[in-house]
Amino acid sequence: MNTDTKNDHPVRRTRRALLTGGALLAGAAAAGAGYVLTHSDQPIAMADFSDLPRAMRTLERLRTTPLRTRSGWDLAQVLHHSAQSIEYSLDGFPQLKPAWFRASVGSMAFAVFSARGKMSHGLEEPIPGAPAIASGQPLDAAVEHLMSALGRFGRHGLALASHFAYGALSKPEYTRAHLMHLANHWELVDAG
Repeated sequence: MNTDTKNDHPVRRTRRALLTGGALLAGAAAAGAGYVLTHSDQPIAMADFSDLPRAMRTLERLRTTPLRTRSGWDLAQVLHHSAQSIEYSLDGFPQLKPAWFRASVGSMAFAVFSARGKMSHGLEEPIPGAPAIASGQPLDAAVEHLMSALGRFGRHGLALASHFAYGALSKPEYTRAHLMHLANHWELVDAG
């Protein structure tokens, strides 16, 4: 029979459990960070958006082979939304998440997306503070808007605006974010 009651005290058991849980959580976070760091150069999951020239060719094909979305926003709305995101990376987003969010949750989300080579987000979520995009707009104008935004982004050599959720991104990181964003929306695009 164990007569050492000091080790069985509820406060000590709770403290041990918290320390053990904290150590396990720290280990899991370190393993996750290690995975992100070692896999951050994974190719973008959709070949049509693996780099800016391919994205431009994919968009150019819409002029002769119009596609449509299976659900949610129509294709013109998707293209205008994507152009907005690119323009805001140059000019500044209308609303930012709090700094603590961008420095923690947001930057980790981008790191995970980048490690996967694939983004996932609400495909009908407008950019916070951005004007609404009407449905039923001409596709040609939307293609031109997005291609113009991509061209402007490609030529841009100055500092970029902080992303509303991910925080400060370098130009290669922003390029990757924009391409993954387009690819994510393209998951709902087909010939109809």
